[in-house]
Amino acid sequence: MFEHDLTLEKAYHFARFDGDHLLSTASDHPILLEAQTWRTVEHYYQAHIAGSPKWVAAIVDAKSAKDAYAINKPWYRFHKKGWRSERRVLMTRALYTKVQMYPEVLQALMETEELMVIETSAYDHYWGIGRDQRGDNMLGKIWMDIRRKMTEKNSESQAPS
Repeated sequence: MFEHDLTLEKAYHFARFDGDHLLSTASDHPILLEAQTWRTVEHYYQAHIAGSPKWVAAIVDAKSAKDAYAINKPWYRFHKKGWRSERRVLMTRALYTKVQMYPEVLQALMETEELMVIETSAYDHYWGIGRDQRGDNMLGKIWMDIRRKMTEKNSESQAPS
């Protein structure tokens, strides 16, 4: 059977589509990226993996992050060729931009200190931890990478000349 993992229990947990959570891709924090303002990080991400200009337009116009996700989710809608190899870069770019634009998001991230950050989706084994807690947790890893980068950046700016 599975052993209980205390690092997961003590980790910082959030949900990707919790619009009230600052680290969520669905929070109400528009980002300016690639000369366009995106309603949420999720809008940016979904538009960039969509395989059709028609779907991109629908995603841009979506009222919420969940709606943007729903437009691009059905299996019969093909995503852009090579999207799997780009997805981490796209999400990192969007989340890093969000941190740069919103001090409250940066503060929330830095308050996680050295804790493991976990996206709690029971169904998404790439972005989240998955039901069996053996998922990739890529969204949490991206946030931890950004936190490390911001810590290093802060240390460099604090260092004496």
